[in-house]
Amino acid sequence: MDQLALISLLLLGAVVMVPVGDRLGLPSPVLMTLAGAVLALLPFVPNVEVPPEFILPVVLPPLLYAAVQRTSWRQFTANLRPIFLLAVLLVFATTAAVAAVAQAVVPGMPLAAAVVLGALVAPPDPVAATAVAGKLGLPRRMVSILEGEGLFNDVTAIVLYHVALAAVVSGSFSVPGAFGALVLSAVVAMAVGLLLGWVTNKLMGMLGDPTLQIGLTLLVPFTAYILAEELKGSGVLAVLTTGLFLAEYAVDADDVLGRLAGYTFWEVVDTLVTGVAFGLIGLELHNIFWAASGRWDQLFGAGAAVVAVVVAVRLLWLLPAAWLAKRMHKRRDYDEDIPMSWRETVILWWSGMRGVASVALALALPYEIDGVAFPDRAEILFIAFAVVLSTLLVQGLTLPWLVRTLRVRATSDVADALERDLAIRVIKASKRRLKEILEVEELPEEVRDQLARRAYDIGARIAPDIVDDERRELFEKRITRMRKVQRIQGEMLSAARHEVLAARSEPGADPEVVDRVLRQLDIRSLRAAP
Repeated sequence: MDQLALISLLLLGAVVMVPVGDRLGLPSPVLMTLAGAVLALLPFVPNVEVPPEFILPVVLPPLLYAAVQRTSWRQFTANLRPIFLLAVLLVFATTAAVAAVAQAVVPGMPLAAAVVLGALVAPPDPVAATAVAGKLGLPRRMVSILEGEGLFNDVTAIVLYHVALAAVVSGSFSVPGAFGALVLSAVVAMAVGLLLGWVTNKLMGMLGDPTLQIGLTLLVPFTAYILAEELKGSGVLAVLTTGLFLAEYAVDADDVLGRLAGYTFWEVVDTLVTGVAFGLIGLELHNIFWAASGRWDQLFGAGAAVVAVVVAVRLLWLLPAAWLAKRMHKRRDYDEDIPMSWRETVILWWSGMRGVASVALALALPYEIDGVAFPDRAEILFIAFAVVLSTLLVQGLTLPWLVRTLRVRATSDVADALERDLAIRVIKASKRRLKEILEVEELPEEVRDQLARRAYDIGARIAPDIVDDERRELFEKRITRMRKVQRIQGEMLSAARHEVLAARSEPGADPEVVDRVLRQLDIRSLRAAP
């Protein structure tokens, strides 16, 4: 089996493991990690050979950009204080604790190399947190905090990582220098992200065609990352800034097909890249086992010590941080999403799984610097993968059980209230626009009445309980009649599509013309859907 066949197998696994995970009640990233570990044990499966300098620019930008599509600027600002406590200060605390322990358990490890290890295992993974915690029915505020932490802690960790790498070369590490580099990196990245977001927004309007627009969005995260890194900024923060800007300003409410196609496209990208990344975690066991040959006791002990520190530091940090955030919340009366009980704090603690970011940083370690082997690279890789596998498999597999045991579930009251409010706003907006149209256009009375009913129907489809019983009964009758018409129309369109597809194989048929007609029927079917 060669490298291309292996990547193809991982891509296939990324697709297959999603429905398998749904049936088994297990997160697909965890299953992909286990599948990669099984593949790594097979003698005919080759070692993964990916150049270290390509890992971060290839893996992180699409995953981060896809993840940021699920959040918003409002969610980020509402969780600013908890995210700062977790994504910045906790990363520094974890890095310091891991570096201290690593120097103690790995004889002769330089301080800079220990800080590299601490930085790459410090950030919980946004993909793992969203994929695992996001499907457990947790309160939205908890998922928002986990997403925000997972997105922004990479910025802190990667800056520390690069500062520590530079310190390996120079032989010295400066904490003030790390803070300074973090601030400078953030400023440069935000400037790049905002500028690129503005340019992309203008280009989206010029392109018009959904296919070209989606192609542009595929290039944007890579461009943001590479451009920021070239200017000594944080590529991760640049991608996040660009994504948040576009989510806020590049939304065309009437671009229905473009929005649906873009959402589907990024769901596919997210699924494939996530599956391959977590599969690589398991496949790297080839190299990890080889590195540990003859030193099992020492490396297992070091790995266990660092895993314990990573898990313990998060708990010891979260307990006072949650209390402090709640105290400040009460004093300032901010509309802030914070954990409101010790049960939710425990779930946040156990959700701190490491994943793609840590693996990407570990694999990106250079083999040598200035012709000299990177100090303790094998030890760093082994410990990093011990942390990733331990947290991902143990915490990822037990988190559903812990959520059920502690009975931490999202209540539907807030979501239902928001849904009803949006439905009412939809009705008012529809009626307001209808009134404006009727002032300038003459329509028969029965058409006016029908359009007025349609305004209520739009809102009633979103939240049926906003209309009274009599109107709801009439609405349900109209919906039943409409669905029957749509079903019959759907069958008619299906027959038309079959006929067009059959014509594609007839002698003399032009496939381009046939596909153009088929696309028109597909669009008509989409618009006719209930």
